[in-house]
Amino acid sequence: MKKDHLLQPFELVLRGPMDSCPRGEHAHSFFEMIYVVAGTGRQHVNEVSLPYHPGSLFLVAPGDVHLLEVETMSRILFIRFNPLFIQSSGGGQVLRAQLEMILNNSRHEPGCLLKTDSDKKYVPHLMNMLMDEHQKGHLYHRELINQLVNTLLLVVARNISQPLPTAMVETSELRIHDILRYIQTNIHTPHQLRAEVISEHFQISETYLGRYFKKHAGETLQQYITNYRLQLVENRLLHSSMRIGEIADEFGFTDKSHLNRIFKKYRGTNPSDFKQRCALR
Repeated sequence: MKKDHLLQPFELVLRGPMDSCPRGEHAHSFFEMIYVVAGTGRQHVNEVSLPYHPGSLFLVAPGDVHLLEVETMSRILFIRFNPLFIQSSGGGQVLRAQLEMILNNSRHEPGCLLKTDSDKKYVPHLMNMLMDEHQKGHLYHRELINQLVNTLLLVVARNISQPLPTAMVETSELRIHDILRYIQTNIHTPHQLRAEVISEHFQISETYLGRYFKKHAGETLQQYITNYRLQLVENRLLHSSMRIGEIADEFGFTDKSHLNRIFKKYRGTNPSDFKQRCALR
């Protein structure tokens, strides 16, 4: 399979009109935001396939397998960047750590990145400015493009509903971000999420880990892990064709009945009923 690489921290590419994906099925080692200027089709990322239309904005993370299936002539803006670009952005160390963690875990929540009506109206204006500066090269266009992309990243971050505990908003502690990143990275392997394993990984005692996590995250370690795992299960139910048994296996549940029991306990319904109810909305 083809794999693309980015030789600089940031790149802006405008393609189209086009009637097929210029790269075919491929992966890359960087983040790529895909904004649909015109046209319709389907966006395929890993096992998820979703329709796209003008105004759709997707994020493909490093390592994702990606393909655009073009149905009507499309014009696409690709915004490519790597962690170096995030680290050089403004906003302070804590904000950069939050942003990098959100983007690195974006693959857990597929679909268009824009969730709020206000941002769906705002982002097209931002994209038009980006394309205009990119094509015409006005005075200070590089600096302005850099600021516009930073703004877009913040808009994307607040639209991706990662379960960042509200108690973290004001904290200046960076270790909590490292712990959350570890949990999200290892969410598919439950044995890596035992308190004794996490405490050993971060070279702290289990007792201190429990107190520290509750203080900075506002919930217990186990509460966060359970809620995060179930949110990912919900995303698979809504945005993939995976069977419940396959989802159970992906996230380390013993079997389908184990997932059904845990889901019913914390969500008040079983996975099948949840999926059917959401499909009727």
